[in-house]
Amino acid sequence: MLLACASARRSGDELAGLAAVSDAQRVAARAALADVPLTVFLEEPLIPYETDEVTRLIFDRHDAEAFKPVSHLTVGGLRDWLLSYEADTATLTKLAPGLTPEMVAAVSKLMRNQDLISVARKCSVVKKFRNTIGLPGRLSSRLQPNHPTDDVRGIAAATLDGLLYGSGDAVIGINPATDSVQNCISLLDMLDGLRQRYDIPTQTCVLTHVTNAIEVMNAGGAMDLVFQSIAGSEAANAGFGINLNILREAREAALSLKRGTIGNDLMYFETGQGAALSADAHFGLDQQTIETRAYAVAREFSPLLVNTVVGFIGPEYLYDGKQIIRAGLEDHFCAKLMGVPMGCDVCYTNHAEADQDDMDTLMTLLTAAGVSFVIAVPGADDVMLNYQSLSYHDILYLRSVFGVRLAPEFEVWLEKMDMVDHAGRMRLATPQNKALKRLISEHRDAA
Repeated sequence: MLLACASARRSGDELAGLAAVSDAQRVAARAALADVPLTVFLEEPLIPYETDEVTRLIFDRHDAEAFKPVSHLTVGGLRDWLLSYEADTATLTKLAPGLTPEMVAAVSKLMRNQDLISVARKCSVVKKFRNTIGLPGRLSSRLQPNHPTDDVRGIAAATLDGLLYGSGDAVIGINPATDSVQNCISLLDMLDGLRQRYDIPTQTCVLTHVTNAIEVMNAGGAMDLVFQSIAGSEAANAGFGINLNILREAREAALSLKRGTIGNDLMYFETGQGAALSADAHFGLDQQTIETRAYAVAREFSPLLVNTVVGFIGPEYLYDGKQIIRAGLEDHFCAKLMGVPMGCDVCYTNHAEADQDDMDTLMTLLTAAGVSFVIAVPGADDVMLNYQSLSYHDILYLRSVFGVRLAPEFEVWLEKMDMVDHAGRMRLATPQNKALKRLISEHRDAA
């Protein structure tokens, strides 16, 4: 209960009866939490070791040697150290295997938003498949061309739209409306044909269930990244129809395809505060702490991409823009500190007390914090999943304001296609721009 009472206010914890009943109690809980030694989290599992495979993963994979430099600290002491000059990028990278999710969740509860940003910015998690994600000064994006009936022409049009704005270096990823093996194969074949036709240095993904992904690979489908939603307890993952062994089987199958060109990071995970609580599989933990345990699952499989769908689960768990913004910063901080390559779907549902101004704030703060990638959809409105995210134009805003660039290999491709000018800005399809006109014309004909 101490961790729950120390959390920033959120509707999910109140729904579960775990939240502090007043600001005074919240402050008192944070003061008490600051004095808890980090070693307590290695002595007292929050979910029993014997009954939960995620707990076993956390304890069995804990790197005692990496933990040594901070093993004498309390939670409050860790916060102060993380904000010091001593905690630089190289030091934090070495520390990551020594931190458990519970330690990281605890220290995040003592931090202001600016603390979460400044520490996360120092963390570097670089991953590779066909391009390089997570380099300093870079911001990648997932191009999400969803369609309510999986119409290939509609998906192709949205994909072209995104490419013309320079989106898609993290992944071109479709949430299928029909989650069948044959439909996934058809969509993957279309995306892979597009990628190969124009020699695009990116990866593609249809976000089907991991067991479908295994069947797709067995059938010879063009599977780049294996996707799965994950959570922070064995029971919550069982609700998704998965366990650690299934994830291992899928990863081994994908590795055997040898589709990566510069690296073998090929798993793609999504998480979100409220997932375990909605499945009644949170075991009395507040939603941010149980969420952070999901990052231990992700870390086990060396993923290329992980993102929190921060406002997607709804106002029952994150009520308004303020709670969504705080949760997004927490998720990014906790994952990066654990060595997980975190991105974010900066999003909200239409029944939440949030709007696009809140998303402007969160995407700006996350870019300042060094987020690995964000998700973009046409017009910021996902017509299949019926929620609000970011648009391709939003990515251009972030590049302009922060000077962040794309994955280097994707940037070279845009230059080769004459899609950017000398300053790296996206070009229009002028009569002189023959390469860009050809891309538009051929893709329209193919669709």
